[in-house]
Amino acid sequence: MSWLLGHAEIKFYHASNTLDLPLHTTSSSSKAITTTLASLCQSSTPPCTLNPFLFNGHLQTFYTAIKSEAVPVHYRRRVFTSNDADYPGSFAVDFATHTEAKEEDKTLHPRVTYYSEQEWQDIGSEDDTPMLIALHGLSGGSHELYLRHVLSPLINSQDCVSGEVNQKKWEALVVNARGCANSQITTPVLFNARATWDVRQVVKWAKQTFPNRPLFAVGFSLGGNILSNYVGEEGDQCELKAAVVCSNPWDLHAGSLALQRTWLGREVYSKTMNEGLKGLFFKNVEELKKNPRIDLERVKNTRYIHEFDREVQCACYGYPTEGAYYRDASSTESLLAIRIPFFAIHAEDDPVSPKEGLPIQEIQQTPYAVLCTTSTGGHLSWFELGGGRWFVKPAVNFLRKMAEEVDLDALGRQLEINDVEESPKGFGGAVFQPIRRKLELPR
Repeated sequence: MSWLLGHAEIKFYHASNTLDLPLHTTSSSSKAITTTLASLCQSSTPPCTLNPFLFNGHLQTFYTAIKSEAVPVHYRRRVFTSNDADYPGSFAVDFATHTEAKEEDKTLHPRVTYYSEQEWQDIGSEDDTPMLIALHGLSGGSHELYLRHVLSPLINSQDCVSGEVNQKKWEALVVNARGCANSQITTPVLFNARATWDVRQVVKWAKQTFPNRPLFAVGFSLGGNILSNYVGEEGDQCELKAAVVCSNPWDLHAGSLALQRTWLGREVYSKTMNEGLKGLFFKNVEELKKNPRIDLERVKNTRYIHEFDREVQCACYGYPTEGAYYRDASSTESLLAIRIPFFAIHAEDDPVSPKEGLPIQEIQQTPYAVLCTTSTGGHLSWFELGGGRWFVKPAVNFLRKMAEEVDLDALGRQLEINDVEESPKGFGGAVFQPIRRKLELPR
């Protein structure tokens, strides 16, 4: 009956031995002090007490549609030209700023304006301020409230609980998926669930532009899937120091089948997501209709998200079915290739990213990742009494501990020489490759 009081059960899943993290020591002590990744994640996670009137995942998730509060984050935008020859085009990156623009840009979301050329020329810095790279959810953008809930305490140096300004300041940016957040696509393809090329470009750019800043990342929902795939693809070459994902759908095929199985899944969640995607599509239809494989009338007649993916993602990327796309773009196996500290937060009653898709077995095979689940919380929700979102606390606490308590230089040296147990070999020496994809981009 603890749910009557809003108490959610918390569980942690991880390998028996997770990564050792070296901690900063006092100058008077020469003894090395370490903690484990599992211990750091657990110490970052406070008890989960949610709004008792929102007592299941559906109510929690529905509340996101009506909950609105002031979490002002101001951005400057820069449009990047892709340097990936296989995926040309452009995408918008929004940088959190500490000053409000003098005038609003009516073509963008509130509190977002473009950098002037002079401001952009002066953006580089030699400071060592921690920097967060954020990836939003499906058809979202930097304006999303769940994303601003995480960015706000970091960039404003606020304590997650008290709101007091007593923490170290962070910098942050948001990589907007192509066509999202009032951005315009310049090639006839939309983003997809394994589109890691833009975040890869931004991470490399940030490392060059801010060489002394430790880089971290957070991904929400579909952005969590993309981030998981990116970190896995980069492996031991990843420039990020650590990453967090919230409500990652993980197994996209399992999620799609779960949505189609129930009336709420089909008629509420799937329909709503489809309408959001169709809105993006037809906002960019002049470019997208240049793709001869896209049938505009069939796209217009889609009702559910799997139908949209059948008509658009298959046409854009050459997948034979939406199921083939989902299986190829899922991030479950990518976990096994991750080589940085990685923290995943998920509600077991998430109606969009169901429990059956959680990578429980995979996460117990890697020392680099920890999964925290709560018995309730919905999809990117976890609303508390008063309107706060619980998931912000473990996410922000983890990032701060990694940036301030962990000796990142020592960790980097440790990761360079870490002996990772190879994948078990099958008959004839066969080895499982966790990030080998079925979709091959031409090189």
